[in-house]
Amino acid sequence: MVELDLRQANRSPIRSPPRLLCVMRRLGCCRPGRVNLRLCAPGGWGGLREVPAPDVFLAGEVPHEVVFPRVAVIVHHGGAGTTAAAVRAGRPQVVCPFVGDQPFWGRRMHQLAVAPEPIDQRRLTAPRLAAAIREAIDDAAMTGGARRLGDRVRAENGVAAAVDVLEQVAAGRR
Repeated sequence: MVELDLRQANRSPIRSPPRLLCVMRRLGCCRPGRVNLRLCAPGGWGGLREVPAPDVFLAGEVPHEVVFPRVAVIVHHGGAGTTAAAVRAGRPQVVCPFVGDQPFWGRRMHQLAVAPEPIDQRRLTAPRLAAAIREAIDDAAMTGGARRLGDRVRAENGVAAAVDVLEQVAAGRR
C-alpha cells in the first residue's frame, strides 16, 4: 500500500480523482491481474471526497505511527514532523515539497538514500509521481536503507539525550 499525504498541498495537480487514478494506472493498479498495490489517502485533502476506484482508500485523520509502518512507500509534503514519522516507520519516501523547510527535508531524505529525488509540487505530474513511487518500491537499496535508518531512530532515546545536553548546558559544561 502507498500512503499519499499531500494535505497541505492545496494546489497539487494530483489532488483530483482523475489525476489520482492516472497515477494508480501508471503504477499498474486498477487493472485485473496487475500489481498488488493500493493507495491510502487522507480524505478531504484538496477537496478530494470520492475516488471511483477499488484500490484507493480515503482515510480520515489517522495517526502516522499507525499507518506508516504498514505501507510500502510514504508520499508526503516533506514537513519535519511527517518526515520524522516516515523515517521512524522505516519506509521509503517520496517527498513533494512546496514551502518552508520542506525542500530541505526532501533533499536530506534523498541524500540519505531513503527517497528518490524530491519532486517540487510545481513540477509534480502523475507520470513523475508514479515513477518516483515505483523507484521507491523497486529499489532494494532504498527500502533496506529506510528500514535500517528506522531501526536506528527507534533505538534512540531522544528524550534522555536531550535532557543530558540541557543538564550540561545548565551546569556550564557545554
